[in-house]
Amino acid sequence: MSSQFLPRKIDKVCVPPIKCQGIKTKLVKFIASNISWHGQGRWIEPFLGSGVVLFNIEPARALATDSNVHIIQLYKGIQSGKINEIIAQQFLEEMGEQLKQRGEELYYEVRQRFNDHGDSLDFLFLNRSCFNGVIRFNSKGKFNVPYGHKPERFRQAYITKIVHQITWVRKVLRGKEWEFKVQNWRDTLSGLSPDDFAYLDPPYIGRHTDYYNGWTEDEAIVLADTAKSAPCGFALSMWLENKYRKNEHISRFWDGLAIKTFNHFYHVGSKETLRNEMIEALVIKPASVPTTHQVDSLSQPAQPVQTPLDLFHTV
Repeated sequence: MSSQFLPRKIDKVCVPPIKCQGIKTKLVKFIASNISWHGQGRWIEPFLGSGVVLFNIEPARALATDSNVHIIQLYKGIQSGKINEIIAQQFLEEMGEQLKQRGEELYYEVRQRFNDHGDSLDFLFLNRSCFNGVIRFNSKGKFNVPYGHKPERFRQAYITKIVHQITWVRKVLRGKEWEFKVQNWRDTLSGLSPDDFAYLDPPYIGRHTDYYNGWTEDEAIVLADTAKSAPCGFALSMWLENKYRKNEHISRFWDGLAIKTFNHFYHVGSKETLRNEMIEALVIKPASVPTTHQVDSLSQPAQPVQTPLDLFHTV
């Protein structure tokens, strides 16, 4: 390989068909321009979520996992062709008409049907018609987000937008060696090679963003220890600071690593303290030199990254 796969400039960020709290749409360009990786191994994501980072980075090989079976099932459906643009458009047009007629009654009927059977198209419908476009499940694994009270939600332009997002995902997947698995993050990070690169986007400590399973501070500490001992490079996304408080977890458990920061605004949150400008941190352990090539085979040197002393310098 004659050059680095990352860093690189992404001119346009595309959005996948699934919306969720904490989605990294605004951070994709920042992430892609601050990671240094030769691209010869696999891109590893143990907390896939919406998949917006993975689908815009577009590595040749990837292992994408999540504990949320419904997210993985949807993307596997698109990958296999079980879900395509025609199927999605017909389903959303039909359900959109019913939603206009029956509103809340239909929404909760579909929600019950989804919780009984887990159909991916029902999941897509609920994700786009629920309150505030969030994904949340109760302790029994049942989707419990209330109705968004927009009976005319699925206008033709909105359906077309979702269909185009599915088309984009399908095209990105074409020719790629990507594996989607329902899997615990520990298992995902257990078989890494030096050529791999892991992007970590765990639920944020101190912010109620859990979309499927519980996430505790103990789990977060184990993740830090696991990642820092991994044989490959990684980047971790986590909130750093807002006007109300700082995230002490980063300084306590991710010390000694380079940190880049980015300011953006959270619009989703149940409280005002969760809807404000946030400084996001990208904690970086540089990738190693590729094991199959000599050092001088990389024509572009890694870009310099900030040290922990530059913690509060914003990009």
